[in-house]
Amino acid sequence: FTQSVIDACSALGIEFASVTLHVGLDTFGPIKTADARDHQIHSEWYEAPATCLNAVARAKRDGRRVVAVGTTSVRTLESLADHLSSSETFDEPVSGTTRLYITPGYKFQVVDAVLTNFHLPRTTLLLLVSAFAGEETIRAAYAHAIQERYRFYSFGDAMLIV
Repeated sequence: FTQSVIDACSALGIEFASVTLHVGLDTFGPIKTADARDHQIHSEWYEAPATCLNAVARAKRDGRRVVAVGTTSVRTLESLADHLSSSETFDEPVSGTTRLYITPGYKFQVVDAVLTNFHLPRTTLLLLVSAFAGEETIRAAYAHAIQERYRFYSFGDAMLIV
């Protein structure tokens, strides 16, 4: 996001909160097992500042949407679901590692929408967006993206999944 995009969104009442993520190379690697459920996901370190935790908890209490930017942000926020379901106010950051492997059938507790790029086949990232939007919806979106020659991977075209 450029500063002008952030400013325009903020003028519309959209609140931004940041987390620090240490993304590993395995994030982009293919699933190598015949059955994706047998894949062992890597761990990623995160830190969520108190300001982020309080903003997300407030949004959930107020019935507003939490929109994650990026699949690793989704994994981080969902990993913090137990912290965020409490009514406490956060004074300190929460950090740790996550090995949360989100596949179709996962019940999202924190994230209500995802802004992310188009991911490569046989990746955990593609499974995550399929879990979020449904496999048929993702198949249709990807068929459209291929037909229209969208760019895939980290610096490709993006989609908003609600």
